[in-house]
Amino acid sequence: MDRKKLLKFLELLVLFIFIVNLLANKFYWYYSVWYFDVIMHFLGGFWLGLVALYLWGVRDIRLIFKMLFFVFFLGLGWEVFEYLFNNYIAGNSFNVLDTASDIFFDLLGGLCAILYLLVPLKNKRIGSKE
Repeated sequence: MDRKKLLKFLELLVLFIFIVNLLANKFYWYYSVWYFDVIMHFLGGFWLGLVALYLWGVRDIRLIFKMLFFVFFLGLGWEVFEYLFNNYIAGNSFNVLDTASDIFFDLLGGLCAILYLLVPLKNKRIGSKE
């Protein structure tokens, strides 16, 4: 996938995530659908992974680890924000299992972003005549 198509896909994906989040807050999906948070963290990790791959490209394995660290760091930052918001504003208690699963699904989304871009590259190399 070339950079122009990837950028268009990133724009559409972030718009989709934004609209789904608005609907989820309006219709209380985060509270009524127990796994909805998992889907959103996966999509967020997928989007962040694609953003990192868009910014740095895929040249070697070190960049893939850099991308995963990028997704992890931003996911962890989001969890710190949730912790501060829940404890000091909303008055909800901290849940370690929820935080761990959120970060796990952020990283799983990032890994799927790698596969989303690398599988077509691998298939292209297999079919090419060298």
